[in-house]
Amino acid sequence: QVHLVESGGGLVQPGGSLRLSCVASGSISGITVMGWYRQAPGKQRELVARTTGGGSTIYGATVKGRFAISSDFAKNTVYLEMTNLQPEDTDVYECYADVNIGGYWGQGAQVTVSS
Repeated sequence: QVHLVESGGGLVQPGGSLRLSCVASGSISGITVMGWYRQAPGKQRELVARTTGGGSTIYGATVKGRFAISSDFAKNTVYLEMTNLQPEDTDVYECYADVNIGGYWGQGAQVTVSS
């Protein structure tokens, strides 16, 4: 079994910052991709950011320039540094990882941006 656990979500004022973490655990022989997605009610799941073991990164258009993804695959960990958060960033942020031969999702971390 493989499990992904997110942490670091919470309530922040507009313009504030949060750092999300996700750690994969279980029967892991290799991780090739880790990333973050969000899905607002009534909308499709949206890519926030993802990264590979080779160091390539992809950002969603709405967060590029404000969020930064980093990882330590040796520790089965990915981070998301979020700055200049806005109310429209409010969502459940889900961690994703390509582990072994399949993909896995975390339970999600709530991020709320409000005054």
